[in-house]
Amino acid sequence: MTNFALLNIDEHQDLRVITDHAAQYGDNVMFAMTFPFEFRSIQTHYPIFFHRDDNGDYYPVALFGFKEGENLFLNESGWNANYVPAMIRREPFLIGYQGSEDQEKEGKARVVSIDMDHPRVSQEQGEALFRPLGGRTPYLEEAATLLEQIYGGYVHNKTFVAALEEHELIESVTLDITLNDDSKGQLLGFFAINEEKVEQLPGHVLEEFNRQYILMPLFMVLASMSNVRALIDLRNQRLKDQR
Repeated sequence: MTNFALLNIDEHQDLRVITDHAAQYGDNVMFAMTFPFEFRSIQTHYPIFFHRDDNGDYYPVALFGFKEGENLFLNESGWNANYVPAMIRREPFLIGYQGSEDQEKEGKARVVSIDMDHPRVSQEQGEALFRPLGGRTPYLEEAATLLEQIYGGYVHNKTFVAALEEHELIESVTLDITLNDDSKGQLLGFFAINEEKVEQLPGHVLEEFNRQYILMPLFMVLASMSNVRALIDLRNQRLKDQR
């Protein structure tokens, strides 16, 4: 459950946010939504697939593991990658709308809200949100900037996915996984870009993709597929460490 409140200095002067990464803070997740603005960093570490929300709409995700609750980048020392996806870093914050409880309300001023029940929220440890004499701390300013990037990322995701769907570039995939101990598994419920169809796109479509900043993210998604092998290697290492 979430208990979001619009952040303000009068009520939240003493709040802090724990920035360490651990399962106890909700980081033991299989995947997270990602956005074209961070694809360059994402594709360095994580495979980028597509998932569907409750309405059946596609959205890109960074994959961290092969089953629910498995994050192969998470260990005793924290998050074992040089880049942590934006949707992980934004916790426990979300964009709220001043004067409205409707998070989708248009025409309202966007403000930072915080989940008061999130395990990262503390009054004893972590990064302060407000200065002792008033005003935001650099940490909260950075969080607010990240939320604005994510807000723009949602909009860009819709344009990105719509273009892929228009040219029927998204397809369902099933990954068969065999580990070093001979155990087998499958990755189901995810979607990928059909590379053969991309190669057949006419020049004017590629030009339009480039104009809309779709072409580069598209290639980054394709390039990220090489990280599937790296993810399997992480799973094999985890098996080895558990012996």
